[in-house]
Amino acid sequence: MADFLETMPKAELHLHLEGSVEPETLHELDPTTPIEECRAIYSYPDFDAFLKAFGAVGKRLRTPEDYALVTRRLLERLAAQNVQYAEIILAAGVVLWKEQEFAPIFDAVCEASRGSAVEVRWILDAVRQFGVEPAMRVAELAAERVDRGVVAYGIGGSEERGPAGWFTEVFAFARRAGLRLTAHAGESMGPESVWAALDLGAERIGHGIASVRDPELMRHLRERDIPLEICITSNLVTGVVKRVDEHPIRQLYEAGVPIVLNTDDPAMFRCSLTEEYRLAASVFGFSEAELLAIAENGFRYAFRRPEKISSGDIPCGLSR
Repeated sequence: MADFLETMPKAELHLHLEGSVEPETLHELDPTTPIEECRAIYSYPDFDAFLKAFGAVGKRLRTPEDYALVTRRLLERLAAQNVQYAEIILAAGVVLWKEQEFAPIFDAVCEASRGSAVEVRWILDAVRQFGVEPAMRVAELAAERVDRGVVAYGIGGSEERGPAGWFTEVFAFARRAGLRLTAHAGESMGPESVWAALDLGAERIGHGIASVRDPELMRHLRERDIPLEICITSNLVTGVVKRVDEHPIRQLYEAGVPIVLNTDDPAMFRCSLTEEYRLAASVFGFSEAELLAIAENGFRYAFRRPEKISSGDIPCGLSR
């Protein structure tokens, strides 16, 4: 099983660039900050504390060169796991919150991704609790870059402090601009948050684990073929799931809900995509055949241009 998981072609669809920054890289970016202080950022007793830590990491990315460095480091780690395709979430909402110019940062990450063994697309992410106007600014930035590898627009952050209903017009604008749509939902709140994201037009749901509490919602996801971006370790570290054996991944899978495995914030949660698959096997009893099917979902549910997605795009050995 170990060699199989390491060599199996994979795709990452829920992966935050800022959440991939290792504490050692933070120290490299700012050597005046002791490494112990950098590591202390990566400790959070609950979900709100994690959101603050995510912001603290983002604040330390000060220049386009900083963003380029962390992009290269991330892609090196992905390539080492045979991740062949990644949709990387760039927190454009945080960039604007820092009052930084977005264009040179985006140029830098695009340049850093050139030549990588990993095929990269970008999702621009707005912060729910920042409100509608900043979210629309992010959508406009995404719309301006649909021909430069930006495939989708999404919202993250606090579901409670930034309800999905605020963003109806923003999502409508993004859809008209040709962007695909995603939303973090059902992570720290209940099934009603997932329903609200679906009402916005979300085509994939980030996390969505609360869906397991609503049979009608699971039926809807199954029949409409709407996948959940499952991040097991993330849910444990942020405390939205208390124990690993309480995670609903197996129940969702058995209910026929489409799922994709992801890391979310691999540096902040000290995980890797290969280890997420290993966890699915060792704790939840997923077989090699089931893990292959989940890995195939990573390519099937990618937001690449529709004309590029076909059975031929799924790496050899993954087609059933």
